[in-house]
Amino acid sequence: MVLAVNFPSWIKPEIIPHLPFRWYSLMYMVAFAIAYILFRKQIKERNFPMADEDVIGLFFWGIIGLVLGARIFYMFVYDDALTYLLKPWLIFWPFQDGRFVGLQGMSYHGGVIGCLLGIIIYTVRKKFDVREIGDMVATAIPLGYTFGRLGNFINGELFGRVTSSPFGMIFPYAGRFSAHEEWVRDIAEQTGIPITDPNAMINLPRHPSQLYEAFFEGIVLFCLLWLLRKHKPVKGFMMGMYLIGYGFFRFIIEYFRAPDADLGYRIELAPSDMPTALFSSVWNFSTGQILCFLMISAGLIWIIIASRLPNAKPIMVYPLESKKERSHKRKAKKVSAKKRKGKNRK
Repeated sequence: MVLAVNFPSWIKPEIIPHLPFRWYSLMYMVAFAIAYILFRKQIKERNFPMADEDVIGLFFWGIIGLVLGARIFYMFVYDDALTYLLKPWLIFWPFQDGRFVGLQGMSYHGGVIGCLLGIIIYTVRKKFDVREIGDMVATAIPLGYTFGRLGNFINGELFGRVTSSPFGMIFPYAGRFSAHEEWVRDIAEQTGIPITDPNAMINLPRHPSQLYEAFFEGIVLFCLLWLLRKHKPVKGFMMGMYLIGYGFFRFIIEYFRAPDADLGYRIELAPSDMPTALFSSVWNFSTGQILCFLMISAGLIWIIIASRLPNAKPIMVYPLESKKERSHKRKAKKVSAKKRKGKNRK
């Protein structure tokens, strides 16, 4: 009896077979919607002076920055950048071999950088407090991220390392290993996978690391940040905690997630002949772990900097203003901005 769980055969990447509507894209839309709702909830509970159109504008430019950053970062870090430099239209070309496949290859870390830049540019332009907006965005993001990883699971991609544990799952698109290898035969025997042909290529169970990430980087991190949001000591604290929390969880889960086969370990302090799809040592670090270490470091440094910036004390609930007062202030800002432009032209 096979002890590992087979990837559900009824799960398909397409919502409707043979049509270009994929669950992965839908999960992204759900993620954005959840982040938007949670951001709006914080706006309301804090009476934060931000109009609906400004919230929509913030998310629009944040999402644009996220998509651009995720795709471009993936191109330079995980893929063959030369191909895209010679054929730049392929960066956002959603077709492959005549089929619609969407934007394959998105880097989370690049998405964070792009989203952050988009939010900073919009926030500065609209004269909002970057730290306040950043804290609310950071608190709203993780729960939506859960659905992004569920999209990866539905696609049967980003699976984990080979395992003989009860959590193992056999993914249909995972790489296979030769039955000639002793370690392959050992894991097959432990998980009850029969080997009838000594020359066969065996599909071994993998950690469903997408689900690990959905739970820890999504649900658990969201719960922690949501509980902390009313107790932050300084403005910008939640931004730093998001970087630290995500970086920590992802760093640990990377030990269960298979590194990119063509990249392997970026830092290998305990060289091994074993394939990267099999865990070898805690001293071998993937690209994701290096980037997560930088995230954790950036989060710690940012919290120190934020605590020393002017007006560091957070305002938990802003003074109550009527809609008429807010509308009047927005109109006054627009009028003064037009006057300044007129003077500059003169």
